[in-house]
Amino acid sequence: MKYLIVILVLYVSFTWAAPQASDATTPIPIIRQEQEQNVDGSYKYAYETGNGIIAEEEGYLKNAGTEDEAQVKQGKYSYTSPEGQLIEITYIADENGFRAEGDSIPTPPPIPVEIQRALEYLATLPQTTPNPERRF
Repeated sequence: MKYLIVILVLYVSFTWAAPQASDATTPIPIIRQEQEQNVDGSYKYAYETGNGIIAEEEGYLKNAGTEDEAQVKQGKYSYTSPEGQLIEITYIADENGFRAEGDSIPTPPPIPVEIQRALEYLATLPQTTPNPERRF
């Protein structure tokens, strides 16, 4: 009887451990691909896939050899969202940081008029330097 239980447990465990039918996906072809790497460090690439993804980017060294030297990257990409909406983003990254633009990027609500007036008023006040000798 013990032998039968062991065989049954092994059979059940092997059955559950068997590979399940996989949800194999169809490979998405790359329709277009371009790459360019230059001696001065600048580059450019672009690609387009069979499912509508498009990406392009170029980069270069701005003000090379100076104190203001900075790497600049700019490009764009687009794809179709699961809801069927075309998403297009353009971006630039340089000494001022990363900045992206596109209709699908959320934007903050406008600053209320009262707060804007208060900020403008605070900007007109004279700047005071704190006195470290003064204690509360």
